[in-house]
Amino acid sequence: MATAQTVPQLKVAVAHPCDAASLGAVFEAAGLGLIEPILVGPQAKIRTAAEALGKDVSTMRIVDAPHSHAAAEAAVDLVRSGQAEALMKGSLHTDEVMGAVVRREGGLRTARRISHCFVMDVPGHETALIITDAAVNIAPTLEDKVHIVQNAIDLARALRVDPVRVAILSAMETVNPKVPSTIEAAALCKMADRGQITGGILDGPLALDNAIDLGAAKIKKIQSPVAGQANVLVVPDLEAGNMLAKSLTFLADADAAGIVLGARVPVILTSRADSTVTRLASCAVASLVADAQRSRLAIPEV
Repeated sequence: MATAQTVPQLKVAVAHPCDAASLGAVFEAAGLGLIEPILVGPQAKIRTAAEALGKDVSTMRIVDAPHSHAAAEAAVDLVRSGQAEALMKGSLHTDEVMGAVVRREGGLRTARRISHCFVMDVPGHETALIITDAAVNIAPTLEDKVHIVQNAIDLARALRVDPVRVAILSAMETVNPKVPSTIEAAALCKMADRGQITGGILDGPLALDNAIDLGAAKIKKIQSPVAGQANVLVVPDLEAGNMLAKSLTFLADADAAGIVLGARVPVILTSRADSTVTRLASCAVASLVADAQRSRLAIPEV
């Protein structure tokens, strides 16, 4: 969050912020200078939610939309017209937001596959961990995983991580024809060798222990610039990722920020049950991603 406060404020279209949790996070993020929000939804409900918080929305721009589905579409339109640099989920269902993002006509699709990353601060672990994909791609193919890995690497670089060490996780650290995730891990590593994935150092398959613990890697005699010190963990599928992220949150008291990548702009996709710290950290992550995108656009093509 401190780093995000050093870059320009992020103009965020907030879809349907009509309850205390979503609107309260908007006020806090705006108060910290992280975002410049545009509130999109039923104006009367937004004002009622603000009054319940004891907050004044008169200084914020409100774009009236009759219901949550219309709010998601209007928020996407604000991005498409250049009035917003990011999208934030309010008090509506995730599928409503993502449906508007991925629609073929008028959405925010790019050539990249859309994927989700958790940025997790785990007590007792020296560095933050990026876990992907635990929320969007249910059973990603090898082709999908190329995009998932590249999105995560780009995120890590936006967060000033250097070098980016990517562990392709499985249940073991050897290639086993009976375990498809080990074969895909090996293929992804070779694709990185051939320049099909750039910006990070890949290794896999790696089991979780020898991906993040140097002692475990040494015991297994794994010699690798990634083993034991990975900062990006790529899981085989959504089920594994969801269990890993929630285990760290509920058993290890980890804080997590959530971000969706691969669309034209970062999408802040938080849960209604998320803490204020999670919501603020997610805004900060989105701000740094958007700043990295601005920097890339500012470099003239040769």
